Amino acid sequence: MNAPELAIGRRALAARPQEAKPGVDLGGGLAHSLAAMISLPRASALAVGQLSDPAILRVLAKSVAITLAIFGALGWLLALWMNQLLAAGGIADPDGLTPLIAIAGTVIGGWLLFRIVALFVLQFFAEDVVRAVEARHYPGAASTARELSFTVGLSNGLRSLARTLIANLVAAPFAIALLVTGIGTIVLFWAVNAWLLGRELQDMVWLRHRAENEETAPMSGSSRLLMGGVFAALMYVPFVNFLAPVLGAATATHMVHRKRAGMVHA
Repeated sequence: MNAPELAIGRRALAARPQEAKPGVDLGGGLAHSLAAMISLPRASALAVGQLSDPAILRVLAKSVAITLAIFGALGWLLALWMNQLLAAGGIADPDGLTPLIAIAGTVIGGWLLFRIVALFVLQFFAEDVVRAVEARHYPGAASTARELSFTVGLSNGLRSLARTLIANLVAAPFAIALLVTGIGTIVLFWAVNAWLLGRELQDMVWLRHRAENEETAPMSGSSRLLMGGVFAALMYVPFVNFLAPVLGAATATHMVHRKRAGMVHA
């Protein structure tokens, strides 16, 4: 079969996918990936454009304040534990190094654990972000959305926290082995958290709109992974990481509704 005939055959199969034989690659995976790459910048731009919305600013202020309070409390507990440890060993701390060590430990721990804590906190306010985006851009969907109770939010947050901890603990031995590569550990944790974050951000929106618990979410795996990868990377950037969870929830709202409306075939 010459090249023109082969091209015609491929087009015919693509037009009648039900007749395609198993194993024939029609480029669907590539199409999904390209569509995700095209739609994500648009959704992110819309999310950034709504940052001045008072509803979004309120969520941002609350989530940042609570997240910082959690890490502050952890730092205080760390300092208290170190003082007790030194006292039990009869060791004095004349130079006042304990608070400095506790602050350093909190900063390092905060950088490593920020994504876990920030996403857990955002679970309680995510509905406000989603509602604000839907009110401005998708009023029809907003009118049919289900309201999620505090109990549901807590349950989702705890499940998300458990998934994150388990996945990162499973990845930890491999991450330690990759330390010799210099960058392998960071890449591994980024990939794990990209997968987790993509699902969490999607579910913040999708749980409000699915008709049944078994209904499949509209976003493809490539779309979720790409979205999760972008915002997982942003959460490692100081100061930007405070915006990343809220921007991620707003972006996910656009991504889910654009897929539901068939505006992007991904």
